[in-house]
Amino acid sequence: MDLASRIDHTILKPEATPAQVQSLVEEAKTHHFASVCVNGAFVADVARSLKGSGVLTCAVVGFPLGAGKASAKAIEATIAIKDGADEIDFVAHLPTLLSKDVRTAKQQYMEIVRAARSARAQTVIKVIVESAVLMQGVDAKEAEARIEAACQAVRESGCDFIKTSTGFHAAGGASVEAVRLMKKHSHGLYVKASGGIRTYDDAKKMLDAGADRLGCSASVAIIEQARKNM
Repeated sequence: MDLASRIDHTILKPEATPAQVQSLVEEAKTHHFASVCVNGAFVADVARSLKGSGVLTCAVVGFPLGAGKASAKAIEATIAIKDGADEIDFVAHLPTLLSKDVRTAKQQYMEIVRAARSARAQTVIKVIVESAVLMQGVDAKEAEARIEAACQAVRESGCDFIKTSTGFHAAGGASVEAVRLMKKHSHGLYVKASGGIRTYDDAKKMLDAGADRLGCSASVAIIEQARKNM
C-alpha cells in the first residue's frame, strides 16, 4: 500500500504562517502526498509551488463551522479554484444533516458543485459532515440513519467524497465506526477520514475501516512510523 499517496498533508490552524505552509509544501513534494490542504489565503502560493510536482492543491471552504449560506460557499470555492485548487473540502450545514433533511442538503451541495465545476470541470469535491456530531447523544440506529442520509445527500449532489471531520469541533474527529458506516452507505462515494489521526496505527485503522483518503497534519511522522513497520 502506498500510504503517502492517500494522505492530504494538512495545515489549517488559523495562526499558520506562510513559512509553515511552505515547509508543508516541501514535505509533500518529498514524500509524494496526495495533496496539500490549506485555507483559502494560501491556495495561490501553494498551487504555484506544487506545479509539476504531482501533488494536488486542496482548499477548505466554509471552514470550520459550515454555518454560512451555500451561495457564500460557492463563491469561496470558485475563488479557490481560480487560485489553483484542484480539490475543495467544504463544511456541510450541520442542522440540515442532524434532521436528516436530504432534500435540503442536496440542494445546498448542488449549488456549490455547479459553481465549482463551472470554474474547473475536474474539481474533486469533498463534503465535511462532522460525523462525531451526527453520532453523539443518539442510539446506534439513529447514528447510522444520520450517516446514511449524509451519504445520500453527498452522493446525489454529485460530490466525490464524504469526509468525517474538520478536526476543530469539540465533539471530536474521525472514528473507526464513522468510517465503517460511511463506507457501508457510500454506494460509489469515496471516504476521507480526518481529525485526530496522528499515528500509523490510527491511519491503518481508518484505512482498514474503508477510508480512501486521510487528512493529517502529522503526515510525516505517520509515514516514518509506517516505514519502521514494513
